[in-house]
Amino acid sequence: MPARPLVMFPDPRLRQKAEPIDVFDEALATLAQDLIDTLVAAPAIGLTASHFGVAKRLVVIRLADDAIMRVYANPVIVWTSPELKTETEGSVSMPGISEQIERPARIGLTWQDLSGKPQEGEAEGFLAVVLQHEIDQLDGIFWIDRLSRLKRERAVKRFEKTRKKA
Repeated sequence: MPARPLVMFPDPRLRQKAEPIDVFDEALATLAQDLIDTLVAAPAIGLTASHFGVAKRLVVIRLADDAIMRVYANPVIVWTSPELKTETEGSVSMPGISEQIERPARIGLTWQDLSGKPQEGEAEGFLAVVLQHEIDQLDGIFWIDRLSRLKRERAVKRFEKTRKKA
């Protein structure tokens, strides 16, 4: 499938809380494949169905060009470590803008695979950060919402300037 168009900031769908997936069928597999194809074309590290304007709890992640695609349906963080990690974050829905964000360094999570089978696991380091970023998106929290008010306002102004030049 060709890459699908992305919802761009400040579209309100980026702050819409995604609904749990309760039907694991061919339509879900197609949506997941569209996310994968778009992630590769973007290029991006992670995408959610929300990036397409689809309010479903589906995430795909690829940490490196040669890495495996990870697909998470209905991901939920069940615990976080007290240790923190700071990473530069941004979004394909707000290209050209990034900021440092501090998040827990390790997480535990549950999810389902595309057949609906329950899964659980832990993530640390960069994968933990990416999962938190994408699960925030599913919860209606756009990444700049994790910034201080001043940094968020500056990021939005920088983005608006880049959009006017384009």
